Amino acid sequence: MSTRRLATIGALIVLIGLALLSGLGGEDSTAGGREVEATSTTALVEQQPQSDRRISDLPSIELNELPPEALDTLDLIARGGPYPFDRDDLVFENREGLLPDRDRGHYREYTVITPGEDDRGARRIVAGVDGERYYTADHYASFRELPAASTDG
Repeated sequence: MSTRRLATIGALIVLIGLALLSGLGGEDSTAGGREVEATSTTALVEQQPQSDRRISDLPSIELNELPPEALDTLDLIARGGPYPFDRDDLVFENREGLLPDRDRGHYREYTVITPGEDDRGARRIVAGVDGERYYTADHYASFRELPAASTDG
């Protein structure tokens, strides 16, 4: 590979990294009693690489097909919280057996807030330690695989 081509690839990697970092530093705002970044939802959709890497045989769903509250949840997961419910970030045991079989502790579950519900509702994101993520709108009766999250530093 030529030096010029390597330099171009290196420059693109730096630009992508800077774009990702700038998207994470948005202004804080409060929405519905929860603290969220004002620009995080848009930045998450625009910056998420659309990966062809699939973990499961489940149907897929793209980020732009999710309800906005699911994007908020994905942002909270990426930041490590704080989560709105005490049941968030707990081990998901995959008792339904719909997700790929992994060791206990591999998956964690997170609430996707449902407007109008006075409890956690039925929507969840389940995330695996390898970056795989799944969305359920029906409390684990079915799942759709999200584009894999980056596991690079």
